[in-house]
Amino acid sequence: MIDSVVGLSRRDQLIAALGRSLAVLSSAHPAVRPNPAQGISEPGEALASDDARLAGALMRVNHVGEICAQGLYEGQAAVARNPAVRSHLLQAADEEADHLAWTKARLDELGARPSLLNPLWYVGAFAIGVVAGQLGDQVSLGFVAETENQVERHLEGHLERLPERDARSRAIVAQMKNDEARHGSEAIALGASELPLPIGALMRLAARVMTGTAHYI
Repeated sequence: MIDSVVGLSRRDQLIAALGRSLAVLSSAHPAVRPNPAQGISEPGEALASDDARLAGALMRVNHVGEICAQGLYEGQAAVARNPAVRSHLLQAADEEADHLAWTKARLDELGARPSLLNPLWYVGAFAIGVVAGQLGDQVSLGFVAETENQVERHLEGHLERLPERDARSRAIVAQMKNDEARHGSEAIALGASELPLPIGALMRLAARVMTGTAHYI
């Protein structure tokens, strides 16, 4: 899929991005890799109601994070100048789509719903991705590196908060954390620019607003 997209004109890439955005928001994008929770049984006794609610809220936040990742990568790829950078962004988006499918499946298992604001999160992230991409490929990769660094820390916090008995959620989050770290390292290897400290601070503030809202809505 990546090679065919990279060879398209800018207009056709935007059309392809629109099609992928509809698949993301309709939960129609299937996972390619096996779900890390595959083969892990639910606890012999159902999670206590408080634990189930907490796990559902945390996985909803993680699902929103993957909605945003799709929007960010699609926006950046749509305006990337270097084919190698565009290919990296689309490859990362494909792997993040696995995360999206895994977190949605876990939400369904927990009887929890996705965020009601997912279209808003996606559009906002796509716009940020386009702006970042317009600043140049190295700056765009810098956004990827900083984003993945922040997400990795965020997922580490979720591993500390998820109920110990919820092994299925924990397996998904652990694999997501490993993937995010790799995406960040790959962006740096491709020549990512280090972002000014104020931009990183603004990104952390935006992330706190998103995660705080998605926890409940």
